[in-house]
Amino acid sequence: MSEFAAVWKALEATPVAASVRESLWLFPAIETLHLLGMGVVFTSIAAFDLRLLGLAFRTVRVQDLAQRLLPWTWTAFALQVITGALLFASEASRMAINPAFRLKMLLLALAGLHALVFRFTADRADVRLAVDGRPPVRARIAGTTSLLLWIGVVAAGRWIGFI
Repeated sequence: MSEFAAVWKALEATPVAASVRESLWLFPAIETLHLLGMGVVFTSIAAFDLRLLGLAFRTVRVQDLAQRLLPWTWTAFALQVITGALLFASEASRMAINPAFRLKMLLLALAGLHALVFRFTADRADVRLAVDGRPPVRARIAGTTSLLLWIGVVAAGRWIGFI
């Protein structure tokens, strides 16, 4: 990461990053919004994953559940990106080498890749799960994988302040 050290220092020196870092209330306020956004992202994705597993919302078709949840997921994810960027900028040099932060970013990238692969490769039969029917194996694997990745994102995010 040494080749990026100057970039991280420059990012930390921006007025916005300095304000976040030096303000008594700004960092905790942004962090609170970040955590609230994570709660919405995780809850909406977990609800969908539990449907893929056949453990929740069995009377709701998968595509109907997705249509209900995705606006919440994407709005909260946008909040996550904005607040996360502000938090990162305030401590870029430290965060860039923090193993928990790096793990969180890796798991987040894998969760995003997993979602893309599922979205573009899932058989239409997998997406249109029968109401009250047992989900296909592929759907259950996708739900389990997604749920585990997002639990990892949340856990790694929590560890950031302790490592």
